[in-house]
Amino acid sequence: MPAAALLVAATALLPREAGWAAVLALVIGLGVPHGALDGEVAKPFLAPRFGRAWFPVFAAPYLALTAAVLMAWRWAPDLTLAGFLALSVLHFGSEDAGPGRPAEALVRGGLPIALPALVRPDETARIFAVVTHTAMPVLPDWWTLPAWAWLVLASAWLCLRRPPFETLAELAGLSLAFLVLPPLSAFGLYFVCLHAPRHMRSLADDPARAPAVDGMGRAVVLALPIFGLTLLIGLLLWPTYPQANGVERLLALTLQGLAALTVPHWLLDRWVEGRLRAGDDRGTAPAPSR
Repeated sequence: MPAAALLVAATALLPREAGWAAVLALVIGLGVPHGALDGEVAKPFLAPRFGRAWFPVFAAPYLALTAAVLMAWRWAPDLTLAGFLALSVLHFGSEDAGPGRPAEALVRGGLPIALPALVRPDETARIFAVVTHTAMPVLPDWWTLPAWAWLVLASAWLCLRRPPFETLAELAGLSLAFLVLPPLSAFGLYFVCLHAPRHMRSLADDPARAPAVDGMGRAVVLALPIFGLTLLIGLLLWPTYPQANGVERLLALTLQGLAALTVPHWLLDRWVEGRLRAGDDRGTAPAPSR
């Protein structure tokens, strides 16, 4: 992680488009694979019922939701962007804070979404003008106003809750990153060095959610097939993007793809948590499936 953090931070020293390309390569190579473990999360719940057909049962709705979000970017880019940002706050917050801490989840999940709008609004608008393929000279009010509300909430939460040192250190480090680094580099630092490994570690430490993921090394190995398929789908989608510039096309494809994958990824997490809670209430758990 220190080496990855240095690599991501170093992208700030490059010219803008070269820096974008470097960050996106790191996000794709080191961040995206954590979502490729979703099959291992679903398998213990689906395989006992559907046998060898469990993977099509898992993949069909997953890919359908992904395709629907990708189409939504074309039909309603602003609305899709708003939904993506809101879902990112929920997803990042639940991963970082854990269950049963809604205020902390809003504070921690909102940081990588709100701070770019507050400290580097022009650069952030430029990024999302490319992603949505629309004119966005300034960030819309529906983003900046909630960002200021987040700042008030975060300040109140820090004063009233007095979180432990580890949480404060993480929030301070992330805030510093968004203050000194370009928005995309700062987001890449968070996504690659905190969000993705935290998710993989949570699976490795919780045999009830993904029994086959019994360590970080095993997690990487199990992620490779689906990660490879994800790259292939991205290559097939590449010609469909209207951005003429190659780096801008990669930016749009990557961030739209992250949004598209986040929807089924988040819904799967919620479904599994519900199944695990129901199993705990009945005194049962899913049968291990390796």
